[in-house]
Amino acid sequence: MPAARHYDTILSPVITEKSTLLSEENKVVFKVPLNATKKDIAEAVEELFKVKVKAVNTLRQKGKVKRFRGIMGRRDDVKKAVVTLEEGHSIDVTTGL
Repeated sequence: MPAARHYDTILSPVITEKSTLLSEENKVVFKVPLNATKKDIAEAVEELFKVKVKAVNTLRQKGKVKRFRGIMGRRDDVKKAVVTLEEGHSIDVTTGL
């Protein structure tokens, strides 16, 4: 059952204009849990997508305070991982797993 743990580490791909431009540099962006480590993320990507990971960079995005119909709310904090792949490896996030 170690594969189930990897599905808990990689929550979803981040598909934005900026992440699409990063894909040209052999980088892929994923949303990950706040407690995920770089080592966990690298292992999960290598096992799930059968690619070789060169480096993992992470960032924590603090949730914004937003107003919805006059009621104050707060978005959740998000952690993202920018995964750099070795030359010759690629991931097509539009096809899914």
